[in-house]
Amino acid sequence: MSRVWNEQLKRWTTYPYDLPDQYDFQWSAIFNINRCIACQTCTMACKSTWTFGKGQEHMWWNNVSTKPYGDHPRGFDAKLLSMLPKGKTIFEAAPEGERVLGYIPDDVDYDYPNAFEDSTCGPHIGAGQYQEIDVSKHKTQDKQWFFYLQRICNHCKKPACLAACPRKAIYKRKEDGIVLIDQERCRGYKKCIMACPYKKTFYNTYTKTSQKCIGCYPRVEQGETTRCIAACIGKIRLLGNIEDEKSPIHYLVHKAKVALPLYPQFGTEPQIYYIPPRWVNTKFLAMMFGNYDEAKIKHAVKTYMNARHDVELLGVLQLFGTTQQIIGSYEIINRGNPKEAKVRAFDLKGQELFVVPIYPKVEVHLTRDEQLNITDNKELASLDIRRDANVPWRNQY
Repeated sequence: MSRVWNEQLKRWTTYPYDLPDQYDFQWSAIFNINRCIACQTCTMACKSTWTFGKGQEHMWWNNVSTKPYGDHPRGFDAKLLSMLPKGKTIFEAAPEGERVLGYIPDDVDYDYPNAFEDSTCGPHIGAGQYQEIDVSKHKTQDKQWFFYLQRICNHCKKPACLAACPRKAIYKRKEDGIVLIDQERCRGYKKCIMACPYKKTFYNTYTKTSQKCIGCYPRVEQGETTRCIAACIGKIRLLGNIEDEKSPIHYLVHKAKVALPLYPQFGTEPQIYYIPPRWVNTKFLAMMFGNYDEAKIKHAVKTYMNARHDVELLGVLQLFGTTQQIIGSYEIINRGNPKEAKVRAFDLKGQELFVVPIYPKVEVHLTRDEQLNITDNKELASLDIRRDANVPWRNQY
């Protein structure tokens, strides 16, 4: 075992191999949970592109589940968390004779990818009943809650699948940090399935090999985003290079600190980061995204909720879902004048992609006699009101 630095845990840990602490380009993505509507467009975009062949029927390289109860495979996180001693990574807690602590899910765990969809956590509310929320006590957190969790392979900096493979069939590409399985070397021993704490490696029953998300590397090599990101209707996803200080990914993770990794306590340094939902129990989110540190969650949620007062943060959030090109860097224009502030995005080669306003006016269309129930002059000034004099107003309700 090698002694390696874990940036997410901020301590030295162990890993079976020597790997670089940094890559020139590290494939990383941020998912904004607050925007997701669980339409599954990302899931089907991935499925129709990569896993429509024989032996791949059960594979969902991308999936969106409802937390706290749902996931695919069933209960992957609860099972491993119950096995993992608190304060140890899955490498440090590995049993004798193994490199990684893990387990292989039962076949039935893959049978219900949409189990518990839209199921809430909290007290039961009967038909015709409603629940009052004391804002002074709960503030932004509801008594009843659920949220959608979007998952793909994390392309970890310390991949557990790579560490466990006896054939050394799994490798992390030097040019972009994407983790791949060599189908020629793989013999289907399923060690990677056992080791991956996120259970994002799958066994192909036809080819008798393990397969997983490939980070859409053919698209990435052309400077394009992945299929799941390109297809996302809610514009919740952003892909980039976390190692570049000019990247919006680096800003959101290391500067604004609004995006956090999923289960960092596993010790693999996953490279998918999440902007946590603002309405969910802090203690639960700390277990998922903060290595049990509630302060990280509180900071991320508070910073995100106050984004309208931070020109740069709001500008970077405008970059989500704006282009199919990977955004390499950005700049804020007219930072000191919010009304004229804009964000300019550049591709990986430094070529300008687009410019968008950070505080755009909201366009409101009114009919001939319709009136707005707004008296605040500042709010009215922020609206672009357009009236159609030929269309009479009517109450559609």
